[in-house]
Amino acid sequence: MSEKKNPWFKKEKRIQQLENYVKRNQSARFGYASYHESDKLERVNKHFNTVATRYDIMNTILSFGIHHLWKRKSIDSLQISSGDTVLDACGGTGDMASLAARKTGSSGLSIVYDINRKMIEHGLKKEFNNVLFVQGNAENLSFPDESIDKASIGFGIRNLTHLDTGFKELFRVLKKGGKMCCLEFSRPDNRYFRYLYDFYSFQIMPILGQLFTGSKEAYTVFPESIRTFPLPEELNTILENIGFTDIQVKKLSNGIAVLHICTK
Repeated sequence: MSEKKNPWFKKEKRIQQLENYVKRNQSARFGYASYHESDKLERVNKHFNTVATRYDIMNTILSFGIHHLWKRKSIDSLQISSGDTVLDACGGTGDMASLAARKTGSSGLSIVYDINRKMIEHGLKKEFNNVLFVQGNAENLSFPDESIDKASIGFGIRNLTHLDTGFKELFRVLKKGGKMCCLEFSRPDNRYFRYLYDFYSFQIMPILGQLFTGSKEAYTVFPESIRTFPLPEELNTILENIGFTDIQVKKLSNGIAVLHICTK
């Protein structure tokens, strides 16, 4: 069956997102397209350069505002205390970091870590309190071992070339007993709703992308990248193998989004 008729990758194709496959074949996917392992980062950067200035409004339009609830639930799951240092990897324009900053207070710090300069520049215009923006690759975090109290990554892990390395880096910088949450899109549970979701994703979303950002392509590769990504139970196994414990999996909005919460 073609990807057009069955856009959700089967397991044998979903593993092409995993690090062992990427390194062995020197090939990484961004959406349905395959790139040389060394080229994916440039492709992802190009994507976010295109959407950066309209990124926040597009998230709200495309999710009907529900993404704010998902992000709030994610940050709440970390049980952040006043004075904590919280890291949001692939943090974009700072939505999740701003929520964390409300909990850390003036004695703590909330850090946005993102590789794309345009996303950071757009986030800096928001003038958050107690939020620090740092440009860098989430596969090589510029923080010492066990220096972070809590960590999050929201809708960003699937954009990394080496997914396992991204999680390993989060594990490395977390203090013992620290919590990490990963919020990511996934496959809806109800198959009838899935058909509607697929129609919206591939027929409506690209049109809205063209209308609001001038790029139909950017909002075509976006739903594609969701459908090539490991399912929740597969992501759970990755986290276990890295060393995370007490893993909880919470499906949100019929499984459109999934929250993994775990502890070092």
